[in-house]
Amino acid sequence: MTAKLMVRVLHKAIRMSIKRAYIVIFLLLMGCQQAIVGQNKPALPADGETAEAEVDKELKIYKSTLLEGKNEQIRIDAATVMLFDENPLARKILLDALRQSENIAARVAVCKALSQARVGPEPIKNKEDFIQPLLDILTIDDPATAKLAAEATLIFGYEQISEPIEKLIRDPTLAVRTRLNAIYAFQLHPGMGVAIKLISLLDDPEQQVSAAAERALASMGIQAGKSPESRKKAVEKLRREGPEGFFRNWVTRQQQQLREMKIELNLLQGLYLTALGKWYDGISDDVAKGKFLAEYLQSPKAEVRLWTLEKVHQWRVAPGKSELPTELGPILVNLISDPDRNVRLKTARLLSLMGELNSAEHLLSQLEVEQDDEVKMEMLVALGYAFVPNPTTKIPAEIRKQALEWAVKYLAEQNPEKAQKGAEIMKKLLEQNDLTTSEVDRYLALLVQRYQQGDIDGTLRAELLSAMAGLCAPQSIHNAQSKKRFKPLFEESISNKTNLVREAAVDGLIYIDKTQTLERLRKDFANDPSVLIREKLIDLAGEVGGKDDLAWLAEKIGSNAESEPAWQAMLKIFRRSETGILSEWIDRLVSQDSKTELSDEQKISFLEIAGQRAIGENKPKMVKSVRQRLAKLYVKTGHFERAADCLGMLYEAAEGSEEKMAILPDLLSVYLKWSKVELAAKLVENCLLEKDLEPNSVVIGAIDDYISSPPAGTDPNTVLEALLAEIKPTEGRPMWEELKRSWINRISKANDSGKNEKRSN
Repeated sequence: MTAKLMVRVLHKAIRMSIKRAYIVIFLLLMGCQQAIVGQNKPALPADGETAEAEVDKELKIYKSTLLEGKNEQIRIDAATVMLFDENPLARKILLDALRQSENIAARVAVCKALSQARVGPEPIKNKEDFIQPLLDILTIDDPATAKLAAEATLIFGYEQISEPIEKLIRDPTLAVRTRLNAIYAFQLHPGMGVAIKLISLLDDPEQQVSAAAERALASMGIQAGKSPESRKKAVEKLRREGPEGFFRNWVTRQQQQLREMKIELNLLQGLYLTALGKWYDGISDDVAKGKFLAEYLQSPKAEVRLWTLEKVHQWRVAPGKSELPTELGPILVNLISDPDRNVRLKTARLLSLMGELNSAEHLLSQLEVEQDDEVKMEMLVALGYAFVPNPTTKIPAEIRKQALEWAVKYLAEQNPEKAQKGAEIMKKLLEQNDLTTSEVDRYLALLVQRYQQGDIDGTLRAELLSAMAGLCAPQSIHNAQSKKRFKPLFEESISNKTNLVREAAVDGLIYIDKTQTLERLRKDFANDPSVLIREKLIDLAGEVGGKDDLAWLAEKIGSNAESEPAWQAMLKIFRRSETGILSEWIDRLVSQDSKTELSDEQKISFLEIAGQRAIGENKPKMVKSVRQRLAKLYVKTGHFERAADCLGMLYEAAEGSEEKMAILPDLLSVYLKWSKVELAAKLVENCLLEKDLEPNSVVIGAIDDYISSPPAGTDPNTVLEALLAEIKPTEGRPMWEELKRSWINRISKANDSGKNEKRSN
C-alpha cells in the first residue's frame, strides 16, 4: 500500500514539474518573437446583415463549428482555418467571437488558434485587427480567459501593444482584476523597458498591483529591493546593460532555470519508476504481474511505457519463467504504432523475440508510415520473426508476400546495412512455405543479382552469401532449389580475399555436400588465414573425414589453439577407422620418438579406441600391444585401478608361466601403489604356494622397488607392515621368513627413529 501511495504522489509531482517546464519553454520561445509590421486592414462590410448574407456555404460550416462544436480541438481547428482565409467575412466571424461574451468556448478557441498560429509556418495577415478585441478581454473578470487573451498578444511585437497595455495597468479607475490581467500580458513581452516599468509599479498604492509587479520581476530574475534607492540602482543597472544585454541575461537565466527543472524532472521520474519497480517486485503472482504490466503498458507517459516494456523483456528472456500472459499480446502489437519513437523502437525489438504474436499486419501498416530509419529497420527485423508457424494463427499468403516485397525494397538499397537487413529478412521468410517454385526462384535471383553488383563492399557481400548459405541449410524449406541456384557463387567466392566472404562461402558449400567440400578444401584451406575457416574444416574432418585427413590434423597438435579441436577430430576419425589405420598410427603417436606432442591422457584416449577396435576385429597381438602400452600409461598417470585391470587381462591371456611371471611384478607394484594391500598379499601368497621367494626374485624386487620409491604422500613402512601382516605363507619358506624378519627390523628401527624425533621436538 505504501508503494502505491508513493507512486501516486510521485506521479502528481512529475505532472506539476512538467507543467512548470512547459511554461519556461514557452517563455523562451516567446522571448525570440520578432516584431512584424502589420499590413493594411481590408475594408469590412458596414452592414452586418449584408455581410452575413454574403457568407458562403463553407464559411457557414466553419462558423457553426466555432460557435457550436462539441469539443475544443474542433473549435480551434475551425478558427485556424478562418484565420488564414482570404475572405474578409472569415475575419469578421473571428473578431465577433472575441467581442461577444455569451460564448466563452468560441472566444477561448480563437485565442488558442492565435497562439498556435504564432509558431506556425504561415504568417497572419492584418493581425492588427485582433489588438483591441484581445485587450478588451483583459478587462473582463475571467482570469482564465484573460490569460489566454494575454498569451495571444504574443503574435504582436512589443511596440505594437506596449502603450495600450500600459494604460490599462496605470489607470487607477479600472478594476484591480483588469490591471492584474494587463500586468500578466505585459510580462509576457520581456525587455528592458518592461522591467523598468514594472519596477515603477512596486510603489503603486494598490497592494495587489505592486505584488503582481514584484512577482513578474522575479520571473525575469530581477530583484529590485524594497527601498527607493535600491530600485533606482536596479533601473540604472538595466539601462547600463541596454536592451541586448538585458535580453541576453534573461535568456541565460531562463535556460539555467530550464536545466534545473529538467534535472528535477528526471529525479522525480527516476523516483517514480523506482517506486513502480518496488511495487512490481513485491507482486509474487504471475497473473497479478501480468495485469500490472498490461495497465502500465497503456500509461499516457512514454517513460512509463518504456519501463514496462523492459519488464516484459526481462520476463520473456528469464530462464524457467512461465509464458507471458495472453492479454499482453494485443497491447504490445498496438504499441508498434505508438506516438513515441523510443517506444516503437523498443516494441519492435521485443516483437523480434515474440514471433508467436500475430503482429505481421500491424508491422506492415506501420512500415508504410514510419519516418525514423532505425525504427523502420527494427520493424523489418521483427517482421522476419512474425511468421513463426503458429497452430492458432493462420497468416494470409498475401501478407507474407507484402513482407517479402519490403525485404526486396531494402535489399535494393545502396546503404549496406539496409541491404543486409533486407537479405536477412528475405532468408527468414523464404525458410518457410506458402510460396510457389517460380516465386521462390524470383527472390533467389534477386539475392544473386544484388550480390553481383560491383559496388558492394566485402562486409555486405559476406552478409548476402551468409543469407544464401542459410537458405541451403537443412531447416530451409527450399534448400534444394537454393543449393542449385547458389552453388556457383559459393565456389567462386572461396577464392575471395575477404575472410568474411570466404567463411560464408564455406558454410554454403558445407550445407550442399560435406564430403565433397572437405575433399576440395583440405589441401589449400587447412592453414587458411581465417580462424573460422580452419575451425570449420577441422569440425568437418571430424564429422566426415577419413584416413587422408589424419596427417594434416596431426600437424596441428600441440602448436596452437586448434590443437585440441584437431585432436578431437582425429579421435572421431579413429573411432570409425579399421585396425590397419589404427595400428599404423600407434607408433606415430605413442612411441618415444613420436613427433606428435600428445599428452599422456591423449595417448590413453587413442589407445583405448585402438584396443576396442582390435577386440572387435579379433586382433589378439594388437590387443596385447595396446594393453601393454596402456598399462604403463595408466601407472604413469595414477590410474592404478585401470592399470590393474589391464595387467590382469594380460596375465589371464599370457601363454606359459614365464610370460605370466613377467607380468606379476608390474601387477604387484600397481597393487602396492594403489594401496590395495589385500590384493598384493594374495598375489604374494599365491607365489609362496608354488615355491620359496629368493631375495633376487622379481616379486621381492617389486616390493623393494616400492619401498625405495613409494608414491608421493605414502608411508612405505606402514604399507609394508600391513602387507606382512596379511600374508600367511605355508611352512618351509626359510628365505621368505628371513626377508620378513629383515623388513620387520627395518620397520622397528624406523618407528624408534620416529619416536626419538618426537621426543627431541
